Amino acid sequence: MKENYPIDFVVTWIDGNDPEWQAEFQKYYKEEKGIDASISRVRDWDNLQYWFRSVEKYVPWVNKIHLITWGHLPKWINKDAEKLNIVKHTDFIPEEYLPTFSCNPIELNIHRIKNLSRNFVYFNDDLFIGKKINRTRFFRKGKPVDFAQLTPISPIIPFGHYVLNGISLTHKRHHFTSAIKKHLFRWFNMKYGITANLKNLFLLPFANNVGLKNPHVAIPFLKSTFEKVWEEEYETLHATSKSKFRDYTNITDWVMRYEQLLSGNFAPHSIKDTHTDVITDRRAEEIAAYIVKQKYALFCINDSDEIVEFEKIKNIINQAFEKILPEKSSFEL
Repeated sequence: MKENYPIDFVVTWIDGNDPEWQAEFQKYYKEEKGIDASISRVRDWDNLQYWFRSVEKYVPWVNKIHLITWGHLPKWINKDAEKLNIVKHTDFIPEEYLPTFSCNPIELNIHRIKNLSRNFVYFNDDLFIGKKINRTRFFRKGKPVDFAQLTPISPIIPFGHYVLNGISLTHKRHHFTSAIKKHLFRWFNMKYGITANLKNLFLLPFANNVGLKNPHVAIPFLKSTFEKVWEEEYETLHATSKSKFRDYTNITDWVMRYEQLLSGNFAPHSIKDTHTDVITDRRAEEIAAYIVKQKYALFCINDSDEIVEFEKIKNIINQAFEKILPEKSSFEL
């Protein structure tokens, strides 16, 4: 049976060079010191147009693209594009949580976007599509396509505090061992490969004391998952949503993904077609090379405070995108 339900994409974007945004940021930052407020979190790589080009070229089946923005827009954006919905923070985030300079309140409230489809895929603006992808890469029979793997929890991993917060909440909501046994063939699946299945096998006896692997790529979600967790964990999500800046006590949208996995509400898939990277001066050429070769279907290229020659590195990365996506999309003027 052909699957023809709508699948929307949601992408967040910020222009850290906007003087009005900077003024508001500084006003609140002086009052409420946050964490992870480095320049690499907000500077613009001027390559969002390539994200839109890749969507139009590689996933023409997408129903609607919701571009979340503080209020500013790329100078090249075609606001009248048929599949584009421009969404300001004030359009969907409850007023009591605004303004916010943290991605966490934004991501936890995504389900409130007006006319968002029940099935959607969430992207940060550093998460890209590298080649053609079928809709079944994100959803099969209405279920989000994902990868379920147990993993030890380490406080030294990136964003370790967020992982611990999210896993702690999820352990309160689910008995991991029972949930895995209930959906055994979604946790032990040949699509994951031998290594991932062995890890799950070895860690199963300790499942109630470990975490879950977090692939940093575009993630498919059910809007109903957000609605359910908000209904049952309002106080926790409310506390995070009030944060103007990232805070060590915050919960992230990972809890929504964990909910789908532990509820068995997902379809197993390998993550061999995905990749996560961090851009540095030394690695820029290597990253540009695999972009041009279209090595991965989905990939993330994180900004980094380690970049010394930002304009040079930005040019290297954007030239790689230009080689494979030289033609303007309908989302551009």
